[in-house]
Amino acid sequence: MTEITSPPALSDNRTRRNVFVLVLAQAFLGAQMPMIFTIGGLAGQSLAANACFATLPISMIVLGSMLSATPLSAIMQRFGRRAGFFIGAAGGASGAAIGAYGLMQASFPLFLLGSFLTGIYMSAQGFYRFAAADTASDDFRPKAISYVMAGGLASAIIGPQLVKVTAQSMVVPFMGTYLAVIGINLLGALLFFFIDIPRPPVPAHDAPRGRSRAELLRTPRVAVAIICALVSYALMNLVMTSTPLAVVGCGFETSDAANVVTAHVLAMFVPSFFTGHLIARYGVEKIVALGLIILAGAGGVALMGVDLEHFFVALILLGVGWNFGFIGATSMLAGAHAPEERGRVQGMNDLIVFGGVTFASLASGGLMNCSGGSVQQGWTAVNIAMVPFLALAGGALIWLTMRPKEDA
Repeated sequence: MTEITSPPALSDNRTRRNVFVLVLAQAFLGAQMPMIFTIGGLAGQSLAANACFATLPISMIVLGSMLSATPLSAIMQRFGRRAGFFIGAAGGASGAAIGAYGLMQASFPLFLLGSFLTGIYMSAQGFYRFAAADTASDDFRPKAISYVMAGGLASAIIGPQLVKVTAQSMVVPFMGTYLAVIGINLLGALLFFFIDIPRPPVPAHDAPRGRSRAELLRTPRVAVAIICALVSYALMNLVMTSTPLAVVGCGFETSDAANVVTAHVLAMFVPSFFTGHLIARYGVEKIVALGLIILAGAGGVALMGVDLEHFFVALILLGVGWNFGFIGATSMLAGAHAPEERGRVQGMNDLIVFGGVTFASLASGGLMNCSGGSVQQGWTAVNIAMVPFLALAGGALIWLTMRPKEDA
């Protein structure tokens, strides 16, 4: 089946306005994710009876994101993007409130419940990139997606800096950070009043319904895009979730862990200023392949040692590899379905991707804390675990490029 292209957009001027709003949302609202990912495992370690479950709060966030992806996609398909984004901000605020209360009560189950609700925001944030493509022309689409992802550059700075200010600002460690996240969601939600994406029209009875989910999954280009997005995001999460535990466990300070996360998130989003141009020039398959190679390089550097420099270099490479792999896979998917299939394929994509990320974040804590007698052995296990999944994504991409173009 040939690659499907969208009809010409009404105007890329509208898209540019929406991209501006979504960039601000990615920057401000998105700051809560590096905040929570920096301290979530450390807070979990202080509350959990078993250190193997230290990263369970991160897993619950991703689980919440996975389970809310399909209903959020359906809501956006019926009521528009704005409604879904408001729901996401409400989930982020309520999750942070319950998380703060769980910390105050030293209740791990309450803290996990708050983390689960935070996943609703994480899922909604994942749709920012698709929203950027809704009104874009074919030529502008990868750039629009890339620019929105670049908004994470500011969140990479804002989030970890707020952690430094708030983590120990109250008697209960980390509680101040969660209170700050509540404010971020309440204020940031106001941005969505300025977004201008038409609601999808209600299809007529005789309108084309598009392919079923099973048919979409059997489409080679859709399947490979989902696999590459899954592997890029899951491996990034696998390593990033363990990083604060590894950094602190190797004798460094929480502020050092925050600095490493800052460098990592910057590396995730700085390339977004030119990723779209690289995709347009060299093709999406080559950029995804480059992303997978860089992810492998990140694991190689991490295995070389546990000095602070190793953490910085490995996490920077991890961020760049995620950027090329995930944005490339998103662009590939956005060009492989018809408009009437949008809600179906995007919800299915995020369900699968965040299902893998949930598993990765849960496995991260087990590998880190329960797969050896030392922090170094746990960190080694985390990075070796990347190998089979990189082989899977690389093999799928090679298979796609070797197929006849009309089948791919």
